[in-house]
Amino acid sequence: MTEHWWQAPCRALDERARQAALERDAQLTKPSGALGRIEALVPQLAALRGNERPSVDPVWITIFAGDHGVAAEGISAFPQSVTGQMLGNFVNGGAAISVLARQLGATLEVVDLGTASPVGPFPGVRHLVLGAGTANFAKEPAMSMDICLQALHAGRDSVLRAQAGQAALFIGGEMGIGNTTTAAALACAVLGCDPRYLAGPGTGLDAAGVVHKCAVIERALALHAGNHDTLDWMQRLGGFELAALTGAYLACAQQGIVVLVDGFICSVAALCAVRLNPACRDWLLFAHRSAEPGHLAVLEALDARPLLDLGLRLGEGSGAALAVPLLRLACALHEQMATFAEAAVAGQGV
Repeated sequence: MTEHWWQAPCRALDERARQAALERDAQLTKPSGALGRIEALVPQLAALRGNERPSVDPVWITIFAGDHGVAAEGISAFPQSVTGQMLGNFVNGGAAISVLARQLGATLEVVDLGTASPVGPFPGVRHLVLGAGTANFAKEPAMSMDICLQALHAGRDSVLRAQAGQAALFIGGEMGIGNTTTAAALACAVLGCDPRYLAGPGTGLDAAGVVHKCAVIERALALHAGNHDTLDWMQRLGGFELAALTGAYLACAQQGIVVLVDGFICSVAALCAVRLNPACRDWLLFAHRSAEPGHLAVLEALDARPLLDLGLRLGEGSGAALAVPLLRLACALHEQMATFAEAAVAGQGV
C-alpha cells in the first residue's frame, strides 16, 4: 500500500476543451442561457473529459457496505441485520439502485467491507470484510488507523476497476445501518458544527429519536475532542463505507473519472476527500439535495449546487443514478443541436 497516495496530484482540467464547448454552445440554435444550468454542465464536463463534445458513458456504480458499532446506542429505526440482507438484494436485482443501474445500462459493483452479522458469501459481492462493522465511537475510536487506510484503499481499488472498464462517470453508494449518525458526527467534527444542525431522522427516527441521536454525537465529540486532522476524525468517528467513498472520490480525481456525488452520506465523504486533497473538488458533481437536514450545511461547505431537489433520502447512490439522464441529455443537446449556420437561422436577436 502506497503511503499517502491520496495526496498525489489530481488530473488537470482541459481548458481548451472547455473553451471549445463554450464556443460551440454560443452557435447552437437557442438564445444564450435559455437552457439555464444545463448549459453550464457541458463545458464543465468537456474540461473534465478532455473533449469539447463530452459523454458520461460508460457509467460505473459501486455500493460500499459496512455496519456501525454506534448502532448499539439505539440511533436507528432498523436492526443491523438489514445491512447484510441488502447485499443479497443488491446483487439479486431487487434494490432501488439495482433497478436504476439496469435502466441506465450501468455496471453495478457491490463491496462488503464488514457487517455486524456474518453473511454470504453472495455471488457477485466482493467480500473484503475489514471487521464485523466499526466499534462504537461513542465509547472508543471507530477503527484503527490501519483499518481506515485499508478502507480508503478499497475505494481506490474500485476506481481502478472502473478505469479498466473504461468508465467515464463514477457513482458511489452506501449501505450501513447507523451511517447517517456516523456521517453527521464526522461532518460535525470536520466543520465544527453543533449536532443539532446536522443530525436528522435518517431511516425514520421520530423527534425524540433525533434528540437522542444528537446526544450520542455530542458525547462522542466530547470523548474524542482534540486538534485532529481529517484522517484522524475519520478513524475516530467514520465508517468503513465512508472511508471507502472518500478514497474512491480521491482516486477518481487522480485517474480522470468524473464523480457524481449522491446524498448526505456521500457528500460527507466528498467533504473529507476535499479536505485531504483540495484539488479533487473539480472532479465532483453533486446529484441532489437530500431530505436529511444536515446535507445543506455540507453542500455549502463544498460550494456545491446539486442538480436535483426531490426530497430523496434512500441512499445506495439512488439519487445520483436518477441524475444521470440529465447529464446524458445535456451532452446530447450539445452534440446534436444544429448551429445557426447549419439550420440557416439568423443568430442575431434570437
